[in-house]
Amino acid sequence: MGIVIESSVWEPKPSLYIFIFLASFLSIFLLPNFSNRTLTPFDHGTSPSFLRFQRNFLLIFSLASGMEGVSSVFGEFELAYYGVSREQMVVSLCVGYLVAFFFSAFLGMLCDLIGQKKACLSFCVLHLLVGIWRRITLQPSVWVANICLSLATSIFSFSFETWMAVEHDKLGYRRDILNDTFWLMTFFESASFIGSQVLANWLLGSDVKKSVVAPSIASVILAMITIIYITKCWAETPQMAVFKDYRMSFYTHIFCDKRIWLLACAQACIHFSIAVFWILWAPTLVADGREVHLGLIFPCLLGARMLGSTALPWLTSVPSSLRTEDYLVYAFIIMGLVLSVVAYDYQEIGVLVTLFCLFHACAGLILPSLARLRTMYVPNELRGGMISLSLAPSNAAILFFVVQGGYYRNIGNATIFAFAALGLFGAAGCMHVLKRWGKQPYQNGHKL
Repeated sequence: MGIVIESSVWEPKPSLYIFIFLASFLSIFLLPNFSNRTLTPFDHGTSPSFLRFQRNFLLIFSLASGMEGVSSVFGEFELAYYGVSREQMVVSLCVGYLVAFFFSAFLGMLCDLIGQKKACLSFCVLHLLVGIWRRITLQPSVWVANICLSLATSIFSFSFETWMAVEHDKLGYRRDILNDTFWLMTFFESASFIGSQVLANWLLGSDVKKSVVAPSIASVILAMITIIYITKCWAETPQMAVFKDYRMSFYTHIFCDKRIWLLACAQACIHFSIAVFWILWAPTLVADGREVHLGLIFPCLLGARMLGSTALPWLTSVPSSLRTEDYLVYAFIIMGLVLSVVAYDYQEIGVLVTLFCLFHACAGLILPSLARLRTMYVPNELRGGMISLSLAPSNAAILFFVVQGGYYRNIGNATIFAFAALGLFGAAGCMHVLKRWGKQPYQNGHKL
């Protein structure tokens, strides 16, 4: 008599997608009825030139996010397809974070000097080269591709935000409408990542052997479109920065300002926690042995980030004494508590997915809020250098835990989650101190 063992497959309910979708768009379009706004965030009642500026930038940023999404979604599958072992994957990950660590501290400063438009073009060129390399090589070099993509990700983390903020200021648009562009960046980035997953799955199709190069072709096409669009349709005010003046200004405004150190520490902690999450979320969900459709959970997480980003205009538009640092303290604490539960080695998949969605909803609120604080405290001409410098310690920490936990297996996943949670609690403390040392809401050098 045979025994039939039923396999347990977990996947999110369709109602979760509907809830996230409706909640996000209701949050956007109901905002004018419950705040002092009269228009939606997509129409500020300002000059048509600003609307063109914002929409052009969001289009470019969405294309760039799509390139990042295709490379991240398809990268691990490609390595497995070509027979790359787990140890080789870990080594390639270490190489990527090693490159990011060594170059991230100086890459932003270099881009501030040469201009952020050239930096954004460099990002596109790196993706173009990797796509061509993967297309013409049957078994592409993991190290070459990972080094180029690590550099591209480092540039992506600061160049587009800095470029937008600099041009927004030089074109003379109001500072109060800059906040909408920040949260829309997070919203469209998450939407582009979801779209890149759909695109990669569609290109792969049923015949994996024939279509394994298709996502690389998509990256090449996206890179070429973005390069043409940036070159032809986007102008940049010529940079006049001199290295000696830039160095003195950077020392005066960045290194000598304790408030920016607090802001940089919070940025490093959120970057570290998000990176740790994306490295460990899949092994955490499958730890109890059940089959999980990760491809169906991925859109839920990014949808939660979209929903979280829509909370920023509600908090900044409704008259209140609540400052940015106030709600960031609570958001960081919630994220830390979520990772603390995960570090406790909790294995109920439904609860874990709920916690992961809450984690990303808070991240969707925190990321544009930190950009808002950077506008308050950091001069635009130093913005790229400050962001890249703040990412250096987080990249070093990620490299350490990948080597010790992923390669040597001296540290468990729960311990890594615990350290990420401690970092988030520390970031909450930084925001509390920043409120005490910071400017009044919101008088600053940029006239926000």
